[in-house]
Amino acid sequence: MTKLQIKGFTIIELMVVVALVAIITMVAVPGYTTQAKKAKRSDAQQLILDIANRQQQFLFNARQYTTSPVALNITKDGWACDATDCDNNFYTVVTTVVNTTTPPTFSITATATGSQTVDGNLTLSSAGNRTHAGNSGW
Repeated sequence: MTKLQIKGFTIIELMVVVALVAIITMVAVPGYTTQAKKAKRSDAQQLILDIANRQQQFLFNARQYTTSPVALNITKDGWACDATDCDNNFYTVVTTVVNTTTPPTFSITATATGSQTVDGNLTLSSAGNRTHAGNSGW
């Protein structure tokens, strides 16, 4: 009869694999979180630009801007818009309007919330000025 040989991993081989997984994780996780923040920021920027475009059309039709995303017929997947703002788990977007000046002006601010707060707030004015708090440019 032949003897059965039990083959397996030694503790050293297992520790080498664990060390490699730890090194890969240390490199991959920060890169992933950075890209996730950028994707969330990009989503907010797209909403801001959509609001700005619709504000220009609203001004053309009503001769003034509006603070209501509902009046602008704003809908975007993952965002809840009501009469005062649009928000998701990462940003709250609010429009500030000054209709008493000639020409009227607006400012759209996306305030970062939750895990996105470290990325900073975004602002777009009717003059086209863009700011990203704490970071350069948009």
